[in-house]
Formats: sequence, structure tokens, C-alpha cells
Amino acid sequence: MASSTNKKVLVERFDREPLTGFVSPQSYLQEQGVELLSTTGTMLLAPYPEVKAICFLRDFEHSEVWKPKRFFSTRPKMEGLWVRAQFRDGDAIDGVLSSNLLLLDPAGFSLIPPNPSFQNQRVFVPRGALSSIQILGVVGTPFKRPRKSKLAIAKDQIELFE
Repeated sequence: MASSTNKKVLVERFDREPLTGFVSPQSYLQEQGVELLSTTGTMLLAPYPEVKAICFLRDFEHSEVWKPKRFFSTRPKMEGLWVRAQFRDGDAIDGVLSSNLLLLDPAGFSLIPPNPSFQNQRVFVPRGALSSIQILGVVGTPFKRPRKSKLAIAKDQIELFE
């Protein structure tokens, strides 16, 4: 964990207390689990079967970061795939995945939560924590249809410079 750009996270776990600490965005996903530097300065490795979600936080001051605002009340505005992730324990969360499939990680999915201006800026969900993930919609597209001109030129009108 030699990077100077460590991110604040809350590791939500199944049947155990959550962990708070810092991760290096380039190397926190290891083969055995999630590498985390706790707030007390201890290096921890949370095994993937225990990890439900990794919430990338703005700060550690808010007490409740996981429960509120987990579903979109309307169609999201940001571009990407609108998905609903169903966890093994029956819990669920909505998010927006990047529509660039090269950004998908084999270890799991990185979602933008319904209200990224709240405490959670991004949520990483390991594949093993999910029972299903459904695409609810595709928001935006790189293929833009050409719009028809608002000023249609009459066919019998003469051209000025022929």
C-alpha cells in the first residue's frame, strides 16, 4: 500500500461489524480479499466471502452510510447501465455501471450509487456477494441520431448562389 492517493472506505460485511479505513485504488483487490489499512493503522485483509460491499466515502463522520438512499426514485440522469444488485442475504442496491465493458473488473462491479452527493461516492460489490444483478435500463448512448432541421427548405424555392 505504497500509494499516496488512498481512499476512505467502509467495508460492509455479512454477519460481522463493518470495517473503516483506507485503500489504495490500484491495489486493494487482492486474490484472497480486500486489503485495507484500518483507521488505527493496522493492515487487514477482509476475505471476499465476508465482504458485502465497499463504500468509498467522503468522510468518516456520518454514522449511517449504507442504509439510506439505495434506490433511484426516478430514472438516473448519468450515462451508463442502470442496474439493481441483489445480495445473497436478500438486500439490494441500485447503481449505474459504466457502459464501457473494458472497465468491468473480474472481482466485481463498481457502481455509482443513487445519490453520490451523499456520503457514498462509489460502491464496489464483489461478484460472490451477489445472487443476481439486473439491468433496469440503459441511460444515454454514444450513438446520436441526427436531428431533422427545424427549417425545412421548400422544394420550389430558388437557390441564391447556383
